[in-house]
Amino acid sequence: MEVQYVYTKKRSEFGRHANFSDRPAESHVDIAPDPEVRKNFLHRDPCHAEVQASYPMSEHYINTEVTQTVSTASNHVEGGWPKDVNPNEMEQVARYRKKVEKDEAYIQTILKLAAIAEDVIRSNNAIDIYEDYSFEEEDDTDYDATPRARTVNVFRDPCEKKRSAVHMSWHPDGAERLVAAYSDISFQQGDSGFSYDSYVWNSINPNKPEMILRPPAPSVCVEYNPKDAHEILSGLKSGQVCIWDTRRGGVPVMASNRDVSHRDPVHSALWMQSKTGKDFFSGSTDGLIKWWDARKLDQPLEELILDVTKNMDISKALGCVSLEFENTMPTKFMVGTEHGRIISCNRKAKTQQDKIAAVFSGHIGPVYSLQRNPVFPKMFLSVGDWSAKIFSEDIRDAAIYSTPVSIEKIFLQCRCAAHVD
Repeated sequence: MEVQYVYTKKRSEFGRHANFSDRPAESHVDIAPDPEVRKNFLHRDPCHAEVQASYPMSEHYINTEVTQTVSTASNHVEGGWPKDVNPNEMEQVARYRKKVEKDEAYIQTILKLAAIAEDVIRSNNAIDIYEDYSFEEEDDTDYDATPRARTVNVFRDPCEKKRSAVHMSWHPDGAERLVAAYSDISFQQGDSGFSYDSYVWNSINPNKPEMILRPPAPSVCVEYNPKDAHEILSGLKSGQVCIWDTRRGGVPVMASNRDVSHRDPVHSALWMQSKTGKDFFSGSTDGLIKWWDARKLDQPLEELILDVTKNMDISKALGCVSLEFENTMPTKFMVGTEHGRIISCNRKAKTQQDKIAAVFSGHIGPVYSLQRNPVFPKMFLSVGDWSAKIFSEDIRDAAIYSTPVSIEKIFLQCRCAAHVD
């Protein structure tokens, strides 16, 4: 049997203690240099030596952490509306907004917010956040404020015999695609030698059309359906209207019969706000406005004769060149005529005469475009006779603002038209 015992004791408790003291230096060994060993070395004079006099630091590396980005999507549902109001229905939203705007508390709240916004705007105008505090010499060259635009893409008509691009419409779900209608709408000009094709272009590849639309007659206007981006509406030179479904190719899936269509080219056709999303109306220089259902083009839903005398005489009707429709005002629309007059209409009026609510006279030539103010719907902009004018529905006598009218160009156009005739 082996027995072990471990005895422990502090070092300071045994052995001889060290005794340190200050005393002069002593030389205990003096070794003389060996001449033979010196032969292995070279004499160097002067000899430079380097020492490290800074604070010692350990070696370390610094690097920022890599941030990983991930693309995610979220579904946003518009809230804040009562249960009986569907935010997707413009009629219900407009009706609810009018109800809220009549409340006295709403007016007081807007006045309080307006005071705060006015104070912020004044502070913003008082301080120039883009002020340059550098003391460099100022450039005395004049600043050219002429507006410019840079050409990004050019979409060329593949047809050998060149035609005019008379109308186009952007895709409702993005700014990549657009549909363009090509036609020659000169007075009493035939279509011999011209192609009837219209095209869907993609801004990513402007060299070749993404799709070719083949109507039975030249297209004068085209419009994407805002509720169904696969549907395209077109008004034809023959007076017909037709519908395309881009999922089913370039042939129209439906077209109106010539017997119930317009007698002149359809210069404008717009989709309307409806529950089905299939309703639209069209206007032509034959003096008629027709409402249609895209699911059944055998017969128009209703018609309106643009007779400002309210006698409903088709021989006195004014030809339609442009239409305007605002989704927030589903029962109202406006018509720009070829005689320079602008007609404000109400579809839900009781009689045909009451549907023509007001007539504005402001242009010498045809009204080629109409657009309501999205903030103040009672004000609208019209373009015609090389001028633009702003009207208000409360002031029917004249425009509240107008750009100068080019009389010389109008006179030149009349001479060219007379020469053609």
